[in-house]
Formats: sequence, C-alpha cells, structure tokens
Amino acid sequence: QVQLVESGGGLVQAGGSLRLSCAVSGRTVGNYIMGWFRQAPGKEREFVATITWSGGITSYSDSVKGRFTISRDKAKNTVYLQMNSLKPEDTANYYCNARTALTEYWGQGTQVTVSS
Repeated sequence: QVQLVESGGGLVQAGGSLRLSCAVSGRTVGNYIMGWFRQAPGKEREFVATITWSGGITSYSDSVKGRFTISRDKAKNTVYLQMNSLKPEDTANYYCNARTALTEYWGQGTQVTVSS
C-alpha cells in the first residue's frame, strides 16, 4: 500500500503562486509515476502533471505548461507542484496520484481557489 497526503492548498488571487506537497509513505515507489490531477465542480478529473520517481521525467497538460512545475524530493519522500501565474480556471480540488501498470493510489485532495 502507498499512502498519499496532500497539503498546501488555499485561497490565492489571480497571478499568485502556491506550492502543493504530497507526502508519500508505505511501500517504496521507485518504479512509480507520480502525478497531480485536479477536479473542478461539475467537471471530470483531469491530468495536470506527472513525474517518474526514479528518473524525474516530467509531463504537463497544455493548460499548465510553463506555469506549473512538478518535482520530487527522494530524501523527503515528497512530490511537489509549484503553481505560478494562477488563473481563476485553475480553481479545483488537486489530487496526488501514484501508479504503475498494475496499481494506482490517490490522496484525499487539497482545495485550490483562485479569485479574480
């Protein structure tokens, strides 16, 4: 089992920044792809960014590319999402995800609200 606990959400004005954290515990995630997804009210959950735990290879959705940065700290067993130039449309509940080809885990989510 892998446990994921998100933190760092909150209320921010448009143009501001937030950094989300995802604390990872349980089994080792050396072969996992770690990711952030988000879900706005009335919408489906959507991909934001991923990073491979081992090699640090990243991928981003077009809507956040150039504004968000995903990273991981192996020593702290934590995945981060640095969010800059936030827009009202970034308002959503943000979820941490850990997956392999065979299994997948989700955190409980952290709310991000961007005011205009």
